[in-house]
Amino acid sequence: MGRRKILVAMMVLMAFGSVVSALAPDVSWLFVGRIIQGVSGPTVPLCLIMLRSEVKDAKSYGTLLGVITAVNGGVAGVDSFIGGFMVEHFGFRSIFWLMVVLAAVAVLLVLTLTPESKPGAGTRMDWVGVFFIVVAVGALLTALNEAAKLPGAFDGGTLALALVLLVIALASFAGFWLTEKRSSHPMVEIQHLRQRATWAPLLTTTLTMTGIFAIINGIVPAYVQASSPGFGVGPTEMPLMILTPYALLGWIVGPFSGRLAPLWGYTKVLRIGLIGSLIALAVIGIFGLNNLPLMIVGTALLGIAYAGCVNIMLNGLGVLLSPSGNPGFLPGMNAGAFNLGAGLSFLVSLAPVGGSGAYLAVVTVGMVITTVALATSFLIPQPASAEVQTGVTA
Repeated sequence: MGRRKILVAMMVLMAFGSVVSALAPDVSWLFVGRIIQGVSGPTVPLCLIMLRSEVKDAKSYGTLLGVITAVNGGVAGVDSFIGGFMVEHFGFRSIFWLMVVLAAVAVLLVLTLTPESKPGAGTRMDWVGVFFIVVAVGALLTALNEAAKLPGAFDGGTLALALVLLVIALASFAGFWLTEKRSSHPMVEIQHLRQRATWAPLLTTTLTMTGIFAIINGIVPAYVQASSPGFGVGPTEMPLMILTPYALLGWIVGPFSGRLAPLWGYTKVLRIGLIGSLIALAVIGIFGLNNLPLMIVGTALLGIAYAGCVNIMLNGLGVLLSPSGNPGFLPGMNAGAFNLGAGLSFLVSLAPVGGSGAYLAVVTVGMVITTVALATSFLIPQPASAEVQTGVTA
């Protein structure tokens, strides 16, 4: 079919899902719209695969990898400010209409500026496997979403729904495993799942997202805006103080970390970023909860370390470690690991009730999980073919 056509289809579905969300009469329809939007989730991995087929020089690819992935983390923080401003002045539906416009622009740019690239001849889509994995991941993420509601307001119906969805997810994963074992053209070859080059980056991605994602995207913004025990910052000012510096620094640092990765090693840059992320979380938890300027410093450091290094390397490793005969395998799985980690993050980092000590506990849990991610990162093999073996000059 061609990767460009798939990318265009994903953008069209993003636009359609945004329209459904913008017109949603209730939360159920909003949920449907968001599910449709979710089809565009693997946009960055697909772009990186397309980039890999066009750019053969290791240093050039690393730099462009950093640019694309850093932009995905936020357009220099402007998106955070615009989002907060639009919600405050025009309501949440205005965000979805803006997404419709942006998706339409993306379709035009892809059609006019992007060359087509295709997998090897004879490659066929394993639609049965796709069905099982989509149901499995969707049911699991929805189960996590429902489970996250329980600590705040326990409800038997919500618990039952979460358990049913979990059973559906497990059954679908089992169906996926059996299908891939028997298929002549499997989407995922079972022997690849057993390789360290597969499960180690997937485990590291999941743990990293679980430890960090909800803290920077949920806990910190909520704390900063809370009048007690937080700082009472308004919804328009908060992105300028917290999310904009975070995204801006990630946007700036990303291309540099991507450039360094083939020289220093992708796994080394990843570990440097994880250590930096732990330092940033410590600053947020120990100092930032009592001091707004230090909270800003901590989130800015997280922008450098996580958004500018870790996120870039995890996406890059997903492409570079994928089997040569199935280049879309690991990027697709890694996109699922990002989503799974994000869902687990909000489950683990539930909004605390009480003083700053409760928030400190949440940040501490995030630090522990991120430390485990750092440990698992040592199991990830180096993508030697994408790294410069001699010389260290950029």
